[in-house]
Parts: sequence; C-alpha cells; structure tokens
Amino acid sequence: MTVTKIVGVIPAHLASVRFPGKILFPFFDHPMIEHVRRRALLARELEDVYVATCDEDIANVISGYGGNVIMTGNHHLNGTTRVAEAIAEIDCTHAILLQGDEPLLLPEMVEKMIGAINANPSGDAWNGTGPLISTDELDRHSFVKCAVGRADHVTYCFRRSPGFAPFDQQRQYMRKVLGIIAYRRDFLKILPSLQPSPAEKTESIEQLRIIENGYGLTSVPFDFSLPSVNEPGEAQVIVDHIAADDRQKTILAQTFPH
Repeated sequence: MTVTKIVGVIPAHLASVRFPGKILFPFFDHPMIEHVRRRALLARELEDVYVATCDEDIANVISGYGGNVIMTGNHHLNGTTRVAEAIAEIDCTHAILLQGDEPLLLPEMVEKMIGAINANPSGDAWNGTGPLISTDELDRHSFVKCAVGRADHVTYCFRRSPGFAPFDQQRQYMRKVLGIIAYRRDFLKILPSLQPSPAEKTESIEQLRIIENGYGLTSVPFDFSLPSVNEPGEAQVIVDHIAADDRQKTILAQTFPH
C-alpha cells in the first residue's frame, strides 16, 4: 500500500488584470487568501498548506498569520508552473492546487480530493468537476468544461460544446471544470517541460497539456460548484452566499473565531 503525504498549495500574485490585488481583498476583516488557507487546513489528512508567491506583500500578510510561504519567480503565466517550482521545497507525494480567489472553499471538498488520490495514488492528476445546470453553460466560453468517460477519466476539455446531442444527454457526461486540481509530485515536476499543443494555447485550457501528452486526468465529481471572485462586483456575491448558507457560516466561525 502506497503511503501518501498530501499538501495544499495556493499559488498567488497581485497582478490580476480584472481585479488588481484581489487576493488580499478583505472579507470579514481578513484577506481572501487567508480564508482559503485556513479552510484548507480544516481538511482531515491534509498535511499542511503553503502559499507560493512572488509578491512580498502577499508573503508578509501570510507570514503575519503564521502561514507557510514559498517565494517563487515572477515569470509564471499560470498557477500550475508556480506550484511546480514551489514543490521542490516541500516534502510530499501529492499536491492539491487551491485557488486563492475561492474564499467559499469547504474542507470536505479538499477531503474528497484526498480520497480520490488515495484511491489511486499512482495517478497523474485529478480535477474537481461540477454539474452543468443550464444549456447556455455548454457554450459559455468564460469557464472550461470537460467530457468524462469510464472510471472518471477526462477524455477532453473545451469551452464551447463539440457535441450535438440534447442538453439532458450531454450533461450526463459533460461537466464544469472546477478550480481545484491535484497532482502526483513526480508528474508535477515534469508537467511544465511538456510542450503545449496549439489547442491548449489557442483555447487557453491548461488541462489539455495533460491529456494530449498521454497522461491521465481524473474527474473528482462534486454535486455543486461555488462562486469565486474574478471582478470587484463579485465580492458581494461571496458575502451574500455566506449569509444565506449555514455551513458557510459555521466554517467562517471556525476559521476566524472571535
């Protein structure tokens, strides 16, 4: 039996195009990224959580809260390569990449990812997926979808549906790609060196590099998806969601007790 040591890593930088500095935007008097870090730490079987960043302002904030920080280069175009650099300094077998702009993250989501890893620790990568709710989501290019085959194997990813079957049929095997992805450490170390295909570059879908190079990407299905923060106007959505959800209110009280 393979013994796993799974950590969470939050890649972070301040240079958000649509919402500069959003990672430090305060919710309930604490920066967004600290909500994510503390929520992840509540997950059972997660060894630790690290923030990987090139920005001293982020590093100082996280260090001030007593969190682990790994400084990275400022050349990264996506969170995956930033985590790949940071992983060299972390003792682990697998890493779960967590998005710092998803302050509604639930510990049980991390636990489900851990369960999927432990079920097949020799796998390459795992990605949380959620259900499609409406027909228009199939062609909404702002987020990535995927097709899922046998044994939860992701066969391809897309922004606009390549299918022609009725929506009720497509949604049986097509799902939203969520912002929580995990990697086997050894695979993550080689992933940045794999060449991106024209499809990955033109569609701007990182997951295609895994699939098109012959590696495995496993869907970890969730029954729901949660809103994240991409633009300033979406911050109020987070506050409203917490106010209307008892589970969210409980987690908020656990992470920041008075």
